[in-house]
Amino acid sequence: MEIKINSQEIAEYPSSFQVTILDLDDGESSVRTTDGSLNRDRIAVKRQIEMNWGPLKWDKVASILRSMEDIFFPVTYPDPMTGKYETKTFYVGNRPTPFAVAKGNEILWNGLKVTLTEK
Repeated sequence: MEIKINSQEIAEYPSSFQVTILDLDDGESSVRTTDGSLNRDRIAVKRQIEMNWGPLKWDKVASILRSMEDIFFPVTYPDPMTGKYETKTFYVGNRPTPFAVAKGNEILWNGLKVTLTEK
């Protein structure tokens, strides 16, 4: 598997990687009628990628987080729907990074989670 962010291979591969295919509907024209039928107006199909990591050294977690610091950035990833590697523009949501343990000057972070959503 290959994952690139901003054209650079990710600093450390995640322990969990999940691609969700999202249908985006028009909020005003997608409605249920009085008989319960759905009138749906799908306006786009987008991807969302969730990644989780186990223990990471400080330099690795910093590199991963810095790779996502722009508002939007290209991500290359294996797409389950197209059956090939795709490069699309994403943005990142919250990035919780729980502290694990410190030994001397070395800090390990455990449980970094990121959710990338296609622009």
